[in-house]
Amino acid sequence: MMLSRTADHLFWMGRYMERAENLARLLEVSHAISLMPQSRNGRAEISAPLVLTGRVDDFLCHHPNIDPAKVLHYMAYDLANPASILSALRSARENAHAVRGKISSDMWMSLNASWLEGRKLAEQGEDFQLFFDWVKERAHLFRGATYSTMRRSDAFYFIRLGTFLERADNTARLVDVKSQLLPDSPLAGTNDYYAWSTLLRTLGAFEAYHETYRDTLSGKRVIDLLLLREDMPRSLRACFDEIRLALAQIQSDNGRAAQRLATELKAKLEFTTLDEVFSEGLHPFLNRMLGEINRLGESIHRAYLEAA
Repeated sequence: MMLSRTADHLFWMGRYMERAENLARLLEVSHAISLMPQSRNGRAEISAPLVLTGRVDDFLCHHPNIDPAKVLHYMAYDLANPASILSALRSARENAHAVRGKISSDMWMSLNASWLEGRKLAEQGEDFQLFFDWVKERAHLFRGATYSTMRRSDAFYFIRLGTFLERADNTARLVDVKSQLLPDSPLAGTNDYYAWSTLLRTLGAFEAYHETYRDTLSGKRVIDLLLLREDMPRSLRACFDEIRLALAQIQSDNGRAAQRLATELKAKLEFTTLDEVFSEGLHPFLNRMLGEINRLGESIHRAYLEAA
């Protein structure tokens, strides 16, 4: 079993790169929908990144109002904001530097280049769309380098753990916040194309939706895809499955509690129906899942990441 501090660096390296991509997707779509003439919640949409990251109060300490350009700059480029994309890239690079001997040279070069190029793009100006596209590309390159060049050791699985725990948390928070901004309840099965399509695009699921359902956009089906489908890479169910598989591969007797919890969460989602989700209430259901994700993260931390 590797040292806990090494496991911690690998885990957070994966988390921060996933976080950078998630933020890029969220900012890109929040900005787009806030500019739509049919948007009924433009200000709420552009505020969503601040709400999701808990940075509303800090932002308002430095800016008198929610201005779209200022929000985008703060969440994309501002290194004084620990929740910005550039801060996530810096943190991923710092964690990678601490474990250079445990990752491949391709992975290190990818992360180092992302940090160096990201700073240059931030200095060049306000071309946010270029930056968001670039961040998504860099995240894909890092995951590709990880998957294709790293031995399937504990180090690989700690990176996977960080990636999918971050992704599960992001999906749950995003669906919760965005669904509250949509014009109709998912129970009503709204066909508001623009509202539901932006939620799907944020999670890279627009094409997957139409391939799966081959129908007009329905709120219920969007929620089904993003929470309960095992074949959707960013769904809660798929994330918990990946976490369970990663935990099963780590060679340690300390992780039984974390493995049991991950298996329970995966089973709950596997046997939960959409009607049960809406019977409980989408917001209460997602709040409960966020609590479970936090509990799983704490269990992983106690088992593997904190110093003995």
